[in-house]
Amino acid sequence: MGDIRAVLCGYYGKGNGGDEALLVSLLQMLPDKVKPIILSGNPAQTKKLYGVESCYRSSTFPILKALGKSDVFIWGGGSLMQDVTSLTSPIYYAGLMALAQQRGLKTIAWAQGIGPLKHSFTRWMTKQVLLGCTAISVRDHASARILADWGISSSIAPDPVWALSKKPVKGLWDLPAPRVAIALRPHPQLTPQRLEILTKALIDFQKATQTFILLVPFQATQDLAIARSIAPRLGENGQIISLEDPRELKGLFRGVEMVIGMRFHSLIMAAAEECRCFGLSYDPKVSQLMSELNLPGWELTQLPDDAAQISTTWINYFANGDALDPSQIQSIVDRALLHQELLSEVIDRNSE
Repeated sequence: MGDIRAVLCGYYGKGNGGDEALLVSLLQMLPDKVKPIILSGNPAQTKKLYGVESCYRSSTFPILKALGKSDVFIWGGGSLMQDVTSLTSPIYYAGLMALAQQRGLKTIAWAQGIGPLKHSFTRWMTKQVLLGCTAISVRDHASARILADWGISSSIAPDPVWALSKKPVKGLWDLPAPRVAIALRPHPQLTPQRLEILTKALIDFQKATQTFILLVPFQATQDLAIARSIAPRLGENGQIISLEDPRELKGLFRGVEMVIGMRFHSLIMAAAEECRCFGLSYDPKVSQLMSELNLPGWELTQLPDDAAQISTTWINYFANGDALDPSQIQSIVDRALLHQELLSEVIDRNSE
């Protein structure tokens, strides 16, 4: 049998390092016989970065053309079906999944984090398209429980970014050491007051530890403004480092001693590269990850209002905290590869 074409659908081409990492993990795990077509917000950049066919995620005719010449449709990782950000997002993803199913494509919900789903309509819509899927994998137990309550079976495995290959970052090792990375993102819970407290704590932490601070925007359109507000106050003791390739983003943490992260995938990438992780949670997925890995941190809503208390906590963790054990990391990576096995099983069945 010849090549199998698959449409890959996710929050791609939007400059979000976590979602791009999910895409590259998916491309890395696809069987060789699969030729992907990526639905992207920036097809030219997606093609340039990854060398794959791509079309605009919001252009009807190119999407219909892609579906028409494909055998498989894949929701490619992440919290696609959630209605906290907006109702538009779940309607978009469910609509494409339903369209693919109507056209007879094998459909896969891959490495999904289901929810939060606050509205009865989005819960119903999500259930209906998932009932029509050929195979489903989820990345957390909470998502698996939701599906089980709906009578839908799924396989569960850690986020596939655990198994993402990394690339070295040019010039990283020329920067002063030790290095600590900061990955903050805008959110209503990160109020100006809390950001100011965190910034003061970070300045105190840097002075006490003599570390070099790397401000890492995972999505430049959102995170860069926060990084730019902090950088001048660190002076020559820190800098902003922006990376487009998620493999380099992961490789960055190989040269970092500790990360303080809001971004979900900043904590996964850092933990996978034996970096100490301190979480600042704005979302249940971050809180759950912190709980599963026994990572220290705070819910943003419970952040201390004393910068000195925060900096002291960071200093103690920097001095005495431990990264994950290499054997623990390898166990998680091995389990994350279950997402690859699911892809192979569906593709092999499609080849018969």
